[in-house]
Amino acid sequence: MSAGQPASAGNGQDPIIILTGVTKVYDMGKEQIHALRGIDLKISANEYISIMGPSGSGKSTLMNVIGCLDTPTAGRYEFEGELVCDVDGDKITRMDDDDLAGIRNRKIGFVFQTFNLLARTSALRNVELPLVYAGVSRKERSVRAREALEIVGLADRADHAPSELSGGQRQRVAIARALVTKPSIILADEPTGNLDSTTSREIMSFMDELHSQGNTIILVTHEADIAKHAHRVIHILDGQVASDERGAAAA
Repeated sequence: MSAGQPASAGNGQDPIIILTGVTKVYDMGKEQIHALRGIDLKISANEYISIMGPSGSGKSTLMNVIGCLDTPTAGRYEFEGELVCDVDGDKITRMDDDDLAGIRNRKIGFVFQTFNLLARTSALRNVELPLVYAGVSRKERSVRAREALEIVGLADRADHAPSELSGGQRQRVAIARALVTKPSIILADEPTGNLDSTTSREIMSFMDELHSQGNTIILVTHEADIAKHAHRVIHILDGQVASDERGAAAA
């Protein structure tokens, strides 16, 4: 696939994410690291996508761009019909920081390998955190956070600190936190990386269930048994899309 010809979205719907010629270069002293090299990609609502690749392939950088955590060095990114950024040489058009924060806080739910929970804060307060940033009232935050914990089966652990929860339970709290804003997409970066095989299967079964309920899921992983849950598998190699295929779960 070449720049300017984005890959087709996987389910025939209008895409909610369009990347065109997206490049990311990091300056490391006198050396330049080319993390992404002209990525073209389209993703539609309710897709279940796995982004695979070896360490250093650019898959996490791609997720950071999609999640508005990083800005491309070149290329164009559109999210739900809005231009996030368009970088063409010295000509740069991009959303301001407040708009980018709004997308991250309201439209995208993040799930990380290391859970990223506040250690001395209850599960309920951890789930409330995105709503604090969104300016939601304390009463509504509590109601919505309890609903999210109920969805992940942890309503009875709302007052427990992360240290009082198992690894799988902590990841479920992280998923509840991702769901609490009712985002357009869920971005999960190696969500089972710190879990044993049994707990990993439980978490992936839950991700499958979330997709069946209409959530759009983009999963970054290097593990084939995790990627097989997706309906579309995108392989990244040396900062480029090496392949974009239907996953086993779509058969």
